[in-house]
Amino acid sequence: MAKAPMDTLQLACIQIAIALLLLTQAKSTTEDTSALHPNATITSCIAGERSSLLAFRAGLSDPTNLLPSWKGDDCCRWKGVYCSNRTRHVVRLDLRGPDYRNGNQSRQVLAGNISSSLLGLHHLRYLDLSQNRFDKKQIPEFIGSLHQLRYLDLSWSQFTGRIPPHLGNLSNLQYLNLDTNSYVSVDSSFHSGTYSTNITWLSRLTSLEHLDMTGVNLSTIVHWLPVVNMLSILKVLLLSDCHLRSSPGSLLLSNLTSLETLDLSENKLHKHGTPNWFWDLTSLKYLDISFNAFYGPFPDEIGNMTSIVELNLGENNLVGMIPSNLKNLCNLERLYCYSNNIDGSITELFNRLPSCSKNKLQKLFLPYNNLTGSLPTTLVEPLRNLSWLDLSENKLTGHVPVWIGELKQLTRLVLNSNNLDGVMHESHLSRLAMLKELTLSDNSIAITVSPTWVPPSSLTMIQLGSCHLGPKFPTWLRWQKNLQNLDISNTSINDIIPDWFWTAASSVESLNIRNNQITGFLPSTMEFMRAEEMDFSSNQLGGPIPKLPITLTDLDLSRNNLVGPLPLDFGAPGLETLILYNNMISGAIPSSLCKLRSLQLLDLSRNNLNGSVSDCLVNESSTNMTDLSIVNLSFRNNNLSGEFPSLLQKCPRLIFLDLGHNQFSGALPSWIGEKLSSLSFLRLRSNMFCGHIPVELTKLVDLQYLDLAYNNISGSIPRSIITWTGMTQTSDNFFDLEHALTSGSEDGESQPVGYAENFTILTKGQERFYTGEIIYMVNLDLSCNSLTGEIPEEISTLMELKNLNLSWNNFNGKIPENVGALMKVESLDLSHNDLSGEIPSSLSALTSLSRLNLSYNNLRGKIPTGNQLQTLEDPASIYIGNPGLCGPPLSVNCSSQPEPIPGENHGDASGDLVSFFLAMGSGYVMGLWVVFCTFLFKKRWRVSWYSLCDSLYDWVYVQVAVTWTSFRGKVNA
Repeated sequence: MAKAPMDTLQLACIQIAIALLLLTQAKSTTEDTSALHPNATITSCIAGERSSLLAFRAGLSDPTNLLPSWKGDDCCRWKGVYCSNRTRHVVRLDLRGPDYRNGNQSRQVLAGNISSSLLGLHHLRYLDLSQNRFDKKQIPEFIGSLHQLRYLDLSWSQFTGRIPPHLGNLSNLQYLNLDTNSYVSVDSSFHSGTYSTNITWLSRLTSLEHLDMTGVNLSTIVHWLPVVNMLSILKVLLLSDCHLRSSPGSLLLSNLTSLETLDLSENKLHKHGTPNWFWDLTSLKYLDISFNAFYGPFPDEIGNMTSIVELNLGENNLVGMIPSNLKNLCNLERLYCYSNNIDGSITELFNRLPSCSKNKLQKLFLPYNNLTGSLPTTLVEPLRNLSWLDLSENKLTGHVPVWIGELKQLTRLVLNSNNLDGVMHESHLSRLAMLKELTLSDNSIAITVSPTWVPPSSLTMIQLGSCHLGPKFPTWLRWQKNLQNLDISNTSINDIIPDWFWTAASSVESLNIRNNQITGFLPSTMEFMRAEEMDFSSNQLGGPIPKLPITLTDLDLSRNNLVGPLPLDFGAPGLETLILYNNMISGAIPSSLCKLRSLQLLDLSRNNLNGSVSDCLVNESSTNMTDLSIVNLSFRNNNLSGEFPSLLQKCPRLIFLDLGHNQFSGALPSWIGEKLSSLSFLRLRSNMFCGHIPVELTKLVDLQYLDLAYNNISGSIPRSIITWTGMTQTSDNFFDLEHALTSGSEDGESQPVGYAENFTILTKGQERFYTGEIIYMVNLDLSCNSLTGEIPEEISTLMELKNLNLSWNNFNGKIPENVGALMKVESLDLSHNDLSGEIPSSLSALTSLSRLNLSYNNLRGKIPTGNQLQTLEDPASIYIGNPGLCGPPLSVNCSSQPEPIPGENHGDASGDLVSFFLAMGSGYVMGLWVVFCTFLFKKRWRVSWYSLCDSLYDWVYVQVAVTWTSFRGKVNA
């Protein structure tokens, strides 16, 4: 009995010892998994691990010295290196580069080779090498031997090639990010990223909770889902843009009960919206199946996903109204359903939103659908937390309801491109203190507020194009100090531009005030603005062009009243687009334009420029000067002179060139075919060019538009025109042509400028304006020159031609027999030449023809009939001036025409023979009358002439008599 207390005490001591042991182990575990900050105090790191890190750095390319702290004995203080608090082992290596996906374009990243010396870090649990540039390198296989890893991020570091299956050895891995989406490398070449042909290695990662394989090519793997289904504790699965080929309808036994985030976007699965396996994952909180071409009605299964917080169904072909059981989604915060075919009333859609989540709903993103009707005048349940409302690009009508002004959390209101009308007052906007973006463009909304109204919000984007703001300049804009994007184009403003506007717009990056009646001058302080894009076109701005903002890339000042010369210093070295047509700019073209090495589109047409085009090669030898970037150049309708600009030799990317309606002279240089090999559009009409068409011009294989009309070009058409593939076959460079007609960045964010509206083409007998469709125009116009010879048969190979004009030249011979091969030609003009022979019967095969002119030639014979020839307007005028033609539509009957004599050469030779006899006869008669009149009035000349004739007669008589006597004597002998 006495030992009982001792036993109890011993038991208690044992329990305390066990507890201390467990606490020590827990503390040890905690210390091992925690890591020191690089700046923490510690005596030193493990020497062997320091050596491994130094060997790792030696294999890297670190030109910007991103790792300057990697020196000294204590590696735990180095940048990106984290050590255990207790053991001083390196447990974490975080060398993530700058996130250029969020706008950071810094090139301060690591590159080179990833050394296997990392294997010396036996305790490494965290490795992040993302956002670097291991260009064209494969993911190293040895990473699969870092068995202690819990976290591995290799995303967006430009790896390529096969993903090593050795990663399946990382059985402790909880986080794996292999997002190596397709990218464009530094040298602008395209790389396809990484791929895998077998992902069974994933099934061994039994601890995995987060898997991101965005952009990894999995196109060869059909049965990918059973492998993923083995990851029973997976919470996040991101398989966007993986080229997946299938999406099973269901899983017999789903292990993905913990899955909360699923991204299958951009796989283009092209299947019915239901059945699909993911509709059964009722634990999902975030589902993205956008850009997959799912079709059919909106699935009713959506209503079963009661845990869903964010649902993205965008860019599919789902039709009808959203399902009524959407009301079950009481946790819904964000709904993205853009670019589908919701074809119902907007009021009905609002009624189907879950009432139980209306206080939670934050983003409603429904642009590019077929929503109709008016917005509801009232809401049963207010959307108190709504921050995004985007209903743009639909078919909404009616007024903007006042309840919009009650959405106090609203930061983005986008209703552009509908049929909304009515008036928006201060009551719509006065309580939107959080608003950052107001986009109402392309509606008929009038914004009517007091001139003294001060907006409650500081907006960053205002887009009100085609709304009604005028006639006075909207004064409420002066209070917007943080604007980045402002569009008040076509808003009926008829006012002088106030000085305060330039202050308010000083921080704007994209500024558009085009198509108003705004007067005034561009400010001298314009160079201090931050704009990247400016469109002031179609106004009444006057004065000279000031120095431009240094950040500016795109400027459109066309259709204004600008005067004075072009600036000697534009002040915008990165300028890419400069459009100044339809102004009154005078003087010469300055050499400062040649300093704009990024300039791609330049239009100075319809001004008063004179002199020769400045030659940038004056101060720089042609061998040292770098090429210009220009792809579109127009000097049309000025008073420029001199020879074809030699500057263009430094424009190898030129696609559009228009020098028409100037006073350029001289012969066309042969270097055009070599130096301007990218040309597709060449217009030189109405100048004074002379000489022959250089044969080298036919080296321009992409040429699809050539206009040399109204010059003094002589010689014949080269037969090598058959090499113009832009006219012989359908062009495949429409993307390049469209880019040449647009401004702004290549990411597609910027809208096309109005430059395409500046194209006119003389076709079908009249000048026509062309806009974007100019890229489809195939034209050959050589009219009003001095060209001679026959029209070559090779012209019939230019089967893509829509307009062919060879009129007012000196072509002879016959019309090519194969002219009927030009099946796409809409306008054909061969008038005012010396063409002869019969009209080819193949002409009736031109079913696209709407205008034909063969007048004033020497054609003869019966006019062919049939097909499109019978539908042409004013048919008689087509053939006037050809007296040898007969048959309908002419009144001349072919039976009354004289039959041609067999064997005689009719046509052109017959016409020449008639002309010869007429000339000989008239000359004979004229000669007789001259002699007769002379002898009639000059007696002395008449006596002398007859005396001479008598003497000549006597001499001839004697000579004949003597010769005859001598001949007879020889015969008798």
